Amino acid sequence: MIEGILVEGLIYGIMVLGVFITFRVLDFPDLTVDGSFPLGAAVMVQCLLSGGNIWLALLAAFIGGVLAGVVTALIHNHLKVPNLLAGILTMTMLYSVNIRIMGNRANVPVLKQETILSRVSELFGAFIPEEYVLLVFFLILALIIKLLIDMFFRTDLGMTLGAMGNNEQMVISQGVNPKTLKTIGVGLSNGLVAVSGAFAAQYLGFADVGLGQGIIISGLASVMIGEFLVMKSNRIGVLTFCALAGSILFHGVMYLGRYYGYVINMTPNDLNLIKGLLIIALLVITQSKKLKMFAGKAMVAK
Repeated sequence: MIEGILVEGLIYGIMVLGVFITFRVLDFPDLTVDGSFPLGAAVMVQCLLSGGNIWLALLAAFIGGVLAGVVTALIHNHLKVPNLLAGILTMTMLYSVNIRIMGNRANVPVLKQETILSRVSELFGAFIPEEYVLLVFFLILALIIKLLIDMFFRTDLGMTLGAMGNNEQMVISQGVNPKTLKTIGVGLSNGLVAVSGAFAAQYLGFADVGLGQGIIISGLASVMIGEFLVMKSNRIGVLTFCALAGSILFHGVMYLGRYYGYVINMTPNDLNLIKGLLIIALLVITQSKKLKMFAGKAMVAK
């Protein structure tokens, strides 16, 4: 049970890191995620079925996600469409694109195909207990991606992206084009989301056009849980770590809801309700803590 929660939390944690970039670093509410997640799954599965290299298939999924994010950024930047609506438009169009990629089928299984996960299990199954192979693999993978993101946001480009999320006008005054920065940030975010979708498809054994339904809610809830863990830190390394931790905790809560919800007469159909209530509760707690903190500072000033 614990191994399954951790593995799912780490797989979807890659998606949460992507959501963290758009929602918290760029302050860009991006709903493309609901389309780029199944896009990554669809591209990965079709590449595997066609006999392509498994690592090139993962790269293709990442590129597909980046392109989806770029489309959203272009719609927002050049057509002056609000960022929320731009994401909805891309997400809607991706539904048809994903079905096309999967050969006009809504669900495509890959249970008999060689995948990255099956290759990893073969290579390391002799050294690591079988039930822990995927856990170790995804732990290492998630930490590598986290460290790469941390390194990126310590570069000049990364720090400029972070600054734009806080104060876009300041970035413009420095002679930097915010449209380019948004395109890079949203593209990178959806690339990570697509990679997460690619691994989710391999882990589940299929790609489905509805795989990304409500995934943005899961991502937001995970980010907020992570922020709840550290209210005062602005260090990127701490924030990305807490995003991963938030993903694991979120999937732990969802696991308890799926398997023990019957105690309070809850069914799997109620999980979306639980997700929404969880986000509302986190927002209320976060806002109340901020108000207390500001009130404390005001008292000190007096």
